[in-house]
Amino acid sequence: MLTERRSKSFRDAGSRIFQQEAGSGAGIVSLLAARTPTAVREIPLSKIKANPTQPRMTFHQETLKELAASISEHGVLQPILVRPAGTSTGGSETSYEIIAGERRWRASQIAGKETIPAIVERFDDATALEIALIENLQREDLSPLDEAFIYHKMTNELGYSIRGLASKLGKDKGYVENRLRLANAPDDVKEMVAQRYDTITAAYELMKLEDKKKRRALAKRVLAGELSLTKLHDRVEKILDPAYRAPAVKMEEEKDAPPALRDDTLITATRKLNEALMELAVGVAAVREVPDGDLANLAKFLTISRARLENLIARLRA
Repeated sequence: MLTERRSKSFRDAGSRIFQQEAGSGAGIVSLLAARTPTAVREIPLSKIKANPTQPRMTFHQETLKELAASISEHGVLQPILVRPAGTSTGGSETSYEIIAGERRWRASQIAGKETIPAIVERFDDATALEIALIENLQREDLSPLDEAFIYHKMTNELGYSIRGLASKLGKDKGYVENRLRLANAPDDVKEMVAQRYDTITAAYELMKLEDKKKRRALAKRVLAGELSLTKLHDRVEKILDPAYRAPAVKMEEEKDAPPALRDDTLITATRKLNEALMELAVGVAAVREVPDGDLANLAKFLTISRARLENLIARLRA
């Protein structure tokens, strides 16, 4: 029953917010009005406060400034969603808490606005949290760490199972499981991902290590671009098992090539291709979070690449 009530609150409340964030459909105003007669009102920015349970940990200043410039020129095109957060002795509402739209609120402050259009709804804590969580998942610039934190709150505070959450979000179960692993990652690994989102696969490799000193040293090298995923994998395996021997990456073609060709551009490109293929294989095996649709697209891409390689082989042999 609890899951059914939460699913209903998600459909009744959440979908209204997400449609307006995506800029599609009738938008938040008419969708909320269909349930209640609540109207949009201009509320002073000073009377609005951020959600203390805001799932989003990072706000990029560059994108906020871009949004602020748009607000300065066009105003806030879509109202934010708030709920009453405090009353005066006379019983009138004096402050509000943001449920959805904190970026617009922050950007409006940067733009020097005094008020912001808002819709006031009396959502309970559970519904407000669910809306805030799912609304943030719709952001294109959401960091992997924020995504992991949101999944953690949804499974721990809202009672979603991993399978149920994956189904709700249209994600692969393995994808959600790996993001939840990231939520519990050591601080040095989280810092690495926070600085460079593209190190997330490396993060899963580093999480295998319990030695904080060695893990931090490797994380610094990953950030500096000194370690590819393949090399990182080999170093991690070597730490875990001193007897581990990394597979040879030097190709027979290179060893057998005439001395004059060993440093040739073609040989260098071939070596890079070999390393890239190894890194791809390690990445897929280590992460296991690629949705089925993406796997199918990857297979198609590799099939096309194989055809190109076969054409090159035929030309070389000719």
